[in-house]
Amino acid sequence: MSNVAIVGATGAVGQEFLKILAERHFPVEELRLLATKRSAGKRVTWQGRELEVQETTHESFKGIDIALFAGGSASTEYAPSAVKSGAVVIDNSSAFRLDPEVPLIVPEVNPEDVKGHKGIIANPNCSTIIMAVALKPIFDIAGIRRVVVSTYQAVSGAGREGIEELEAEVKAWSKGDGMTPAVFPYQIAFNLIPRIDVFQEGDYTKEEWKMVKETQKIFHAPNMAITATTVRVPVFRSHSESINVETEKLVSVTEIREALSQAPGVIVDDDPSNDRYPMPWFSADTDEVYVGRLRKDFSIAQGINMWVVGDQIRKGAATNAVQIAELLL
Repeated sequence: MSNVAIVGATGAVGQEFLKILAERHFPVEELRLLATKRSAGKRVTWQGRELEVQETTHESFKGIDIALFAGGSASTEYAPSAVKSGAVVIDNSSAFRLDPEVPLIVPEVNPEDVKGHKGIIANPNCSTIIMAVALKPIFDIAGIRRVVVSTYQAVSGAGREGIEELEAEVKAWSKGDGMTPAVFPYQIAFNLIPRIDVFQEGDYTKEEWKMVKETQKIFHAPNMAITATTVRVPVFRSHSESINVETEKLVSVTEIREALSQAPGVIVDDDPSNDRYPMPWFSADTDEVYVGRLRKDFSIAQGINMWVVGDQIRKGAATNAVQIAELLL
């Protein structure tokens, strides 16, 4: 049994942590819920226990074995204190992901890396996790030379505020009222925004560079060529990704489909004759990564295309972090 703390317990990912811990029967002795001063004092019922949310401080982690950080600025401020108190931190922010001293883990891809932690383990970006789970079976049987990925990311990737903004804009549109975006740079209702996070080197966004650099680190493949375009879409939950893969050696679509069908955490939903393919609506609130629209890329000798969908709050965040905690046990 472990003493577990959740930092950011009242947010979207923090609330999902509570669900996942219960669903996966994680052996929790004490559960300590931590959040900002504003949320302190709120009461949460979990597994028949009524728990009071406490303000996060540097003293919050005494006696804690595993600290799940939901993300945000709390990670850089409090993660070192948690480690000093003897806890292992599993962090959902981007703060430590590219630190060479911090393992970046997707349990279906590189579980062995957890052994190298020095107190902090990073949970990858949500879109990176979803893509990595789908790429792993292909990487194992054929190697990967190049990846071109375009994402279609749900508003919940921006937190509860993103969900509320889409809801408010749809209601305003239905009434003929005006809209004033606050969370996103433009109206997201009935629109697509080809920018997630800030622009960086080469006019790629931070989200796009995350997918490049984090995937290379997870696969220990610094020469894997990756390019990404990340787009916010008016979908509440689950990210979708169009992925083009150029393999190192020639394999058939049939071989790739078979490898994906046998891979942990993957569901192949691919039946064009019956109009079957993954969609956000059907993947929401599940932990699997769904793969469909598998087909050869006829523009190159060793290429395939696929359509990948996953719930970014569960597998893309909370579930992946709890799976990492299970590896520690």
